[in-house]
Amino acid sequence: MSPIVTVQEAVTAFEPWMEPTDAELDAIETEMPVILADIELIDAYIITMDRVPSELDARRLRRARRRALAARVELTRRSATTKGIGA
Repeated sequence: MSPIVTVQEAVTAFEPWMEPTDAELDAIETEMPVILADIELIDAYIITMDRVPSELDARRLRRARRRALAARVELTRRSATTKGIGA
């Protein structure tokens, strides 16, 4: 029988290369409005999963879809402007 060995040290070991770079953190910060809008949309879907959506639920879903789409459009517009594609 082979002994069971813990791998806790290997899993939680700190290595500087494991940390996100400044560029990755900036990208996350730039995409944060899209991430939050998607979370709101998922929350709206979860609320309506176990029941027939009411009018309020339908409005909540429409609003969340519009916010998610607007956040994606804004991110795309900002990205295109930054790259010099549009002005």
